[in-house]
Amino acid sequence: MSYPSLAPFILKRPWLRKMFEPLAGWYSQSAGYRQLGLRADDLIVEEDEDVIKALKRLPPQESYDRVYRIRRAFQCSISHKLLSKDQWTKPEEDVPYLQPLIDQLRAEEKEKAALDSMTIIRSH
Repeated sequence: MSYPSLAPFILKRPWLRKMFEPLAGWYSQSAGYRQLGLRADDLIVEEDEDVIKALKRLPPQESYDRVYRIRRAFQCSISHKLLSKDQWTKPEEDVPYLQPLIDQLRAEEKEKAALDSMTIIRSH
């Protein structure tokens, strides 16, 4: 599933990046997932085949931490409470850990499809 993104366009232009950085920070903070102790990659839906394969490639500790964060957020959601401010996910902790694996898997699948469809032409 691919969708158009303006991110590469914005990231190439420093003046545009400076303009959008405060907006991106505000959006991340107002989304509320950090107040539940989640990271952005915790919000990726697990129903996609690539995501399932990427989750299997996660190191055991990272996988355990992910499940712990999701369960803790679910518990907070049920009780209608947020975590204390010292337990919120800080912006510097909110680094992608699953998306690079998903991108790697998709690149591998694309490479495999290219190799599988390759035709060999013999010349005598």
